[in-house]
Amino acid sequence: MNAQEIIDIECKHTSGAYAKQPLVIVRGQGASLFDADGVEYLDCSSGHGVANLGHAHPKVAEAIYKQASTLITLFETFPNDKRAELMQKITSLVDGLDRVFLCNSGTEAVEAALKFSRISTGRKNVVAAMRAFHGRTFGSLSATFNKKYRDGFEPLVPGFSHVAYNNIEALDKAVTDESAAVILEVVQGEGGVYPANAEYIQAARRTCDERGALLIVDEIQTGFGRTGKMFAIQHFGVMPDLLTCAKSLAGGLPMGAVLIGKKIKNLTPGVHGSTFGGNPLACAAAVAALTAIEEEDLPGQAAAKGKYLMDKLKQIQSPYIREVRGMGLMVGIEMKQKVVPYIRELQDLHIIALNAGMTVIRLLPPLVITYKQLDHLVDVLAEVLTQKMDDGE
Repeated sequence: MNAQEIIDIECKHTSGAYAKQPLVIVRGQGASLFDADGVEYLDCSSGHGVANLGHAHPKVAEAIYKQASTLITLFETFPNDKRAELMQKITSLVDGLDRVFLCNSGTEAVEAALKFSRISTGRKNVVAAMRAFHGRTFGSLSATFNKKYRDGFEPLVPGFSHVAYNNIEALDKAVTDESAAVILEVVQGEGGVYPANAEYIQAARRTCDERGALLIVDEIQTGFGRTGKMFAIQHFGVMPDLLTCAKSLAGGLPMGAVLIGKKIKNLTPGVHGSTFGGNPLACAAAVAALTAIEEEDLPGQAAAKGKYLMDKLKQIQSPYIREVRGMGLMVGIEMKQKVVPYIRELQDLHIIALNAGMTVIRLLPPLVITYKQLDHLVDVLAEVLTQKMDDGE
């Protein structure tokens, strides 16, 4: 099939839930994607933060091939060698979180964490942050703030409230002895790439301890090296009670997980489950991915490359840039205009980027991106971001 035939078939049969791009991607390698005509694009989206290891990482591909020929699926009732290996490895990454629930996606991980917090505390209320994004299933959506995701789906799960991010006083007032949990992102991704400050995260831990609530940290986009540490919470020396992760966990295969601390109780057989959660294929991919992340020191690479990128971006002389912010290789460029026209122009110049809200360009390149590719990215951004764009979408 040629590119147009592929586009036509997808447009005919798609659900309608996705805005389709006029670009057919058929291959990836490292930080590059290639269209049906072999044209190369620099991927600064990583599939919304999935491809931390880049595309077609050989160790992940080899692990998937080998496991697919051995055993693909197995419910977690039956122990398995690859699952045991993954459980041991992932729980070694964060001190004090020595149990794990395995699932298939970020929103499933958040759903599990919310259920675990309610059954552990006997309480119902959950405090989340304004601008937060935690997923699209009903519990996760109830913790998500943006009206555009929530409209049309009410009534949502009761008991959720939202308070200003990075505001210690607002959080202190919101958390009571009826709160089951506080759920926070260490860097708000979809909400505009806003990093938390250390005082806020430390205050959240302290407030939860004082009120008997649990602290859930959502590391679905920030985990596995993205911010310069294996997990973003490690920048602040705070241990959550529940840590949700997904996206790059299995090197591109669908997988999510909840890391579980000592305060979580009442997790008895049958209280929760997942048919595909912890399947040997995804576990084998995840073991390979985590091993590669450690061996290649991708957290260290993200810290160095992120600083390099942000320093270069801050040197761009444009009257339309309001602010450059981020952590590691999770970078937001806030513009004084709507950014969809900029995103389109970048794509025309073979750079794939994301928006985060109406005015922020979000850059989530694979952590294996080279400095030469970063220089090219900055050169193209400097050309595009100095232009006045039509605000229309």
